Amino acid sequence: MIICYTLGVLNSPIVRSKILLTAGSDSGQVNLADLNSDEDQASKKIRLCIEEVQGRSCLTDFHGMQLTRDKICSLIKKWQTLIEAQVDVKTTDGYVVRMFCMAFTARQREQVKANCYAQTAQIRKIRRKMTEIMTQEASKCQLRELVKKLIPEVIGKEIEKQCKGIFPLKDCMIRKVKIMKKPKFDITKLMELHGDGGDDVGVEMMRPEADDAMNTLTADVTAAADDD
Repeated sequence: MIICYTLGVLNSPIVRSKILLTAGSDSGQVNLADLNSDEDQASKKIRLCIEEVQGRSCLTDFHGMQLTRDKICSLIKKWQTLIEAQVDVKTTDGYVVRMFCMAFTARQREQVKANCYAQTAQIRKIRRKMTEIMTQEASKCQLRELVKKLIPEVIGKEIEKQCKGIFPLKDCMIRKVKIMKKPKFDITKLMELHGDGGDDVGVEMMRPEADDAMNTLTADVTAAADDD
């Protein structure tokens, strides 16, 4: 078993979590609710990449985020328009991030008709506004600060606010984030991110030994005892 420590960019207190990664992989996914002990955040999955190995422990860094399939399917309904946009942004600390945004048109107050479809010109304006806001929010901060904006959907709420004059929107979210390019690895910055303190939380997941291996080990121990 490899113990992977995550830190900081996902929660304000310094918390270390143990995650079991797939064999042969240098990255893995974990639900945000498990990291922050908050079931309200269960709709997001965080991808973590191993940056440094210390014995049987691995120090990880943020490598992406996406909404769960159940969450996306629950938002898609008829009588509304789905609007999506994506943009590549470079943060102040050198990460190139590709962000995918989605939003849905909403019915206006006292609206009689059942549908709330947006016109093509309105969709183009909203998509342009999405890319502008995502670029503004991500290009002025470090990756750690950007992740803190993604968790409470700060960017999505700002898009809804500024697009209200074009067409009312609802459920505007950053559905996916991918790390396209990273700066040169710096062990000092990684150690500053993880720190020396923190509470070691989680449960160790031990892989049980196969029956054949247990029987062989028992036979070897018995034979050694008989020889003595």
